[in-house]
Amino acid sequence: MTEREPFRVRIKVRHYELDTLGHVNHAVYHSYGEVARLELLERAGGLDGGLQDQRLASVMLESTISFRRELRAGDEIDVTCVVKFGSGKTFRMDSDIYRADGTLAAEITCTLGLMDLDRRKLVVDPRGRFEQAGVNTRLLCGEE
Repeated sequence: MTEREPFRVRIKVRHYELDTLGHVNHAVYHSYGEVARLELLERAGGLDGGLQDQRLASVMLESTISFRRELRAGDEIDVTCVVKFGSGKTFRMDSDIYRADGTLAAEITCTLGLMDLDRRKLVVDPRGRFEQAGVNTRLLCGEE
């Protein structure tokens, strides 16, 4: 069995994303991860329709980043996103940020939950609830 290539999106580093040292500001890395997460959720059908109808939304609970190499203005980067569901109320959406030459620039680890917007509580079995809402969890998890 071969490993599937993770979902990825290409982003160009903009001048306004730099700090006084001339490389990407630390907070911008988190934004890059958010772009990949939202692009993947959108592709899987998780940003409209069923989740809204069921009054559910994903919510970030924790995000950590390990910086490996600097990024500078004009760099083109690839941001991956890999979703992992477990048995509890939370799931992971992790991203790696690569320079176009394949050099790993950062690793982002995120823990999320699926929130019931009326009760303001996390739901159990987020994967199952995504599926009930019509979200393609096989695509989210890189299984197709």
